Amino acid sequence: MGDPANRVRPITWTGERLRLLDQTKLPTEILEHEYRDYQSVAEAIRTMIVRGAPAIGASAAYGMVLGAFEFRDRPRDEFVTGMKQVADTLAETRPTAVNLFWALRRMLQVIDSHPEAEVEELVQRLTAEADAIAREDEETCRRIGDNGASLIKDGDGVLTHCNAGALATVDYGTALGVIRSAHRQGKKIHVYVDETRPYLQGARLTAWEMVQEQIPATLITDSMAGWMMQQGRIQAAVVGADRIAANGDTANKIGTYTVAVLCKEHGIPFYVAAPLSTIDLDIDSGQEIPIEERDPREITHFYDRRIAPEGIQVANPAFDVTPAEYITGIITELGVVKAPYRESIAALFAKAKEKANE
Repeated sequence: MGDPANRVRPITWTGERLRLLDQTKLPTEILEHEYRDYQSVAEAIRTMIVRGAPAIGASAAYGMVLGAFEFRDRPRDEFVTGMKQVADTLAETRPTAVNLFWALRRMLQVIDSHPEAEVEELVQRLTAEADAIAREDEETCRRIGDNGASLIKDGDGVLTHCNAGALATVDYGTALGVIRSAHRQGKKIHVYVDETRPYLQGARLTAWEMVQEQIPATLITDSMAGWMMQQGRIQAAVVGADRIAANGDTANKIGTYTVAVLCKEHGIPFYVAAPLSTIDLDIDSGQEIPIEERDPREITHFYDRRIAPEGIQVANPAFDVTPAEYITGIITELGVVKAPYRESIAALFAKAKEKANE
């Protein structure tokens, strides 16, 4: 089966401005916003108009381009100083998703690698680099999908958590890319979609993507996952990632660790699908991954209506860390790696380096 021609892309670059699908409005409203400056792109990332690690990285890259447009009439030294300011502003938006920082480093490297280039040449090179980041993400997600589809059997019930679909990337998705590829291969699978409290990315976004593509799916509350496993309805779980440490520990949307523990208890494979850019070799283990704490109103209110009593203390970590021992395999664009993860991840990056030098 092919991709639906009318799939709404979360990120579109027009050549002059960035267009983002407002994911806070889905599924009841399809609304796109256009951004002409880097400050508004930073706010879109901060407020989760765009979300998902790969999508955040690509959006930040185009935010850098919009910043370059703003400083293009300045002398080169002022341009370089301005671009560092742009990168700092974008970097302050969300602390956990490593693709944000990966994309910003990649964009700044363009400037550092061309010390003699005039400003206008740098603007053109930065635009080309952002385009490359977006294009590579699409290709990467499709390879992840195809690599992971071999792990999904015909007739499987597959549990997802949060949204790691086309909406979380430039297109196609990571965890949902695996599901898409398995579906396209004709496998009769059924997706169980965790609602993913408190922001409901599963109920609002993953469920919407499954309906759009007519992939059989059932929406469940987060607390139902264990029961569904006990009843034999789930044979595999596939999730995305916001940052993976060098030892395989994985940060993903809050509740992912719970799913992993349930899978281990029930003997169900638990897979993480993510590009190499989500693996942070500078982080030795999950204990070093910064965890974003979000607005308590996401828990105390539901669509601006208070559902919890005044005065109650609230904890709202946006992510948790799943230890590598709970992960059956990490699905990447270069293949599936398994434990021992420190060694297999190191070998994966060595393979990537070899391919880059070919």
